[in-house]
Amino acid sequence: MGMLFWFVIGYWVVSVAIGLYAARQVHNTKDFAIAGRHLPFYMVTATVFATWFGSETVLGIPATFLGEGLHGVVADPFGASLCLILVGLFFAAPLYRMNLLTIGDFYKKRYGRTVEILTTLAIVVSYLGWVGAQITALGLVFNIVSGGEISVMLGMIIGSSTILIYTFFGGMWAVAITDLLQMIIIVLGMLYIGGVVSSDPAVGGVANVIEHARAAGKFNFWPKGNFAEIIAFMAAFVTMMFGSMPQQDVFQRVQSAKSEKIAVWGSVLGGSLYFLFAFIPMFLAFSATMIDPKMVDSLIESDPQMILPTLILNHSPLIAQIIFFGALLSAIKSCASATLLAPSVTFTENIMRPLMKNMTDKKLLLTMRSTTLVFTVLVTIYAIYAVNSGATIFKMVENAYQITLVSAFIPLAFGVYWRRATNQGALVSIACGVSVWILGLIFLPEDYYMPPHFIGLIASFFGMLAGSLMPQFVKHDLRVHDLLRNGHLSNANEAAE
Repeated sequence: MGMLFWFVIGYWVVSVAIGLYAARQVHNTKDFAIAGRHLPFYMVTATVFATWFGSETVLGIPATFLGEGLHGVVADPFGASLCLILVGLFFAAPLYRMNLLTIGDFYKKRYGRTVEILTTLAIVVSYLGWVGAQITALGLVFNIVSGGEISVMLGMIIGSSTILIYTFFGGMWAVAITDLLQMIIIVLGMLYIGGVVSSDPAVGGVANVIEHARAAGKFNFWPKGNFAEIIAFMAAFVTMMFGSMPQQDVFQRVQSAKSEKIAVWGSVLGGSLYFLFAFIPMFLAFSATMIDPKMVDSLIESDPQMILPTLILNHSPLIAQIIFFGALLSAIKSCASATLLAPSVTFTENIMRPLMKNMTDKKLLLTMRSTTLVFTVLVTIYAIYAVNSGATIFKMVENAYQITLVSAFIPLAFGVYWRRATNQGALVSIACGVSVWILGLIFLPEDYYMPPHFIGLIASFFGMLAGSLMPQFVKHDLRVHDLLRNGHLSNANEAAE
């Protein structure tokens, strides 16, 4: 194992130590789940950016871009960054005023216990794909920097267990502080690597790469004129743009801010920065086709996710390798820690807590930490299975949001902005969305022009309208919407119950 490995290990140890140091700020469940609502603007921006700048941004998106151009990455970064910007503009303020601990609390206050359970389970399950992608990437990085001495599977176990350590103790405080460090490393690292690669004689500068990519048709973004392509384009776009909105990690960043204004603009700026910096790995990957076309040709069919790491290892100095893999690890760690914490907090608060009466805050905090441990084990097993089945990082992330798209997005959007949305409407919306999606997966051919999750979203929409406007057989009080929007939670509790 060479110098690169030991530099990477040193950085890994330091960042874990910083996360553990942040654990001193955790005294109760509010500190653990949403950092006590004390994060300033720069930290909210950093944690929004760093959480989404993960393995798929550095490895998955560039690989897809090389094969399909901008048209292939419509879900991420286009849909993903728009999700964060739209959350900031339309959801951050009303959700912040509700003063909730989890996104599941919104569904409980707005629609009742049954909807809370259904949406929480959907949200927790959706994290398997996202966290699994990060753990898969960790295994890949440890395998690369160790020169193959550490297997991908062992690297996955090492990575997930060490991230668990500071997430277990530090919660959102540890995530936020390490995200700030990791955002700095990601931004500076990506800019530096971009400069190194663009100065290669075979590349000839940024403008030359852009011109070659344009000539190769990589900037074709919009679908062709036929109906099937337009539907496929829209389905890919909404999967992450809408499917990511009802997620605990997004909600945590809104709730962790010191003020409503910070919640709004931290999300908008973080999403905008994510969109801009996501293009650097795509630039690097296309540069590889100019620097080492034989290497790209050999990997494009077998393992395109290895193109960028192989380029850096074979065509850059040691310092560039250290910075690149440091930035890559920062991206993965920030994303993995946040997505380990989010489903654990949601499951504990919205599923377990109501079943365990008279739970003290101290016991709730212990339960959240224990759930984080269990979820880490489960998602590591899932990631190992996904690797063995040949799933790509990009597809693991993109598919993760289908279940929340068809079950949780419509009840969230209508719950915030439509006063007449009812408990019954939410239940019908979830039932229609999920059942149509599952039936589509089972019976529709893989190349059907309308993807099952897109049909499920449409069914969820009309289910909400029909369920809310038809005669009500499920108890609902229209005052809940107004009370929640105004932050009167005690009254909202009484109305919901």
